[in-house]
Amino acid sequence: MAKQCPKQPPKRPNAAAIPAADKGEKLHKVLANLGFGSRRKMEQWIEQGRLKLDGKVATLGDRVTAEQTVRLDDKLIAREPADQVRVLLYHKPEREVCSRSDPESRKTVFDSLPRLQSGRWISVGRLDFNTSGVLLFTTDGGLANALMHPSSSIEREYLVRVMGKVDEPMLERLKSGVELDDGPARFTDIQEGGGDGINRFFYVVLMAGRNREVRRLWESQGTTVSRLKRVRYGEVFLPSKLKKGQSLELPQRDVDVIYAMAGVPTRDVASVTKKEQERRDRFSGKGKRLTGRRGRWEH
Repeated sequence: MAKQCPKQPPKRPNAAAIPAADKGEKLHKVLANLGFGSRRKMEQWIEQGRLKLDGKVATLGDRVTAEQTVRLDDKLIAREPADQVRVLLYHKPEREVCSRSDPESRKTVFDSLPRLQSGRWISVGRLDFNTSGVLLFTTDGGLANALMHPSSSIEREYLVRVMGKVDEPMLERLKSGVELDDGPARFTDIQEGGGDGINRFFYVVLMAGRNREVRRLWESQGTTVSRLKRVRYGEVFLPSKLKKGQSLELPQRDVDVIYAMAGVPTRDVASVTKKEQERRDRFSGKGKRLTGRRGRWEH
């Protein structure tokens, strides 16, 4: 299956989330970079009166400096300089939700992530409750927002087990496009993944990730998805040795590729402990990259 060719990463700047200059930076941009949401969503929060600067209700266009206090719904927001970032690859198991908390008290993906001394993990998109596979996290909200923006056109590849009769005309329809409730959808590529009879495996590729889109595409053809696993997000492949529920912090060379995928300037990654470096080598092979190469996955 053809893979994307990563763009060359832009030159790395010495950036900080909160500038020390007197004028500061626009509040909605600072909040987006901290991972609270898109810039537009932050503007809506400001319009709703949810943000306060030094005790006063913030307005659109307000700038914030490192010395000022910012409160969201009267709760103080901790802000740390972001000269260095962290990017994490997580192998999500089935039966975990991608929200920070769940009203039904189900386990969330954030329960399994390493603790941060400052900042917070931001999920790059999400996977359904019963879907497993690659899920990226970062401490850079700007990177997360850029990766999730529809204009990024990042491929998502899934290994899917399908129950039902599948023939060539069906596969052609799924690649040509079918009409779903929320508009047309299609797979950009479909490859056989093994199996026989009414239980067959396929590798399928999407350019976007609408809600339950893989499952709904197959269901539109009268088949059922009995297992779904995301094995690739853009240039990031799931390491074959990384078990469900395990995470791996990515080194600079892989983070550079991810920033290039997002089309934003790359940033320095935080240093890791010797123990974490040993884990990287164990899962990916010493000195090898986790991006830009296909792994091998068991059904």
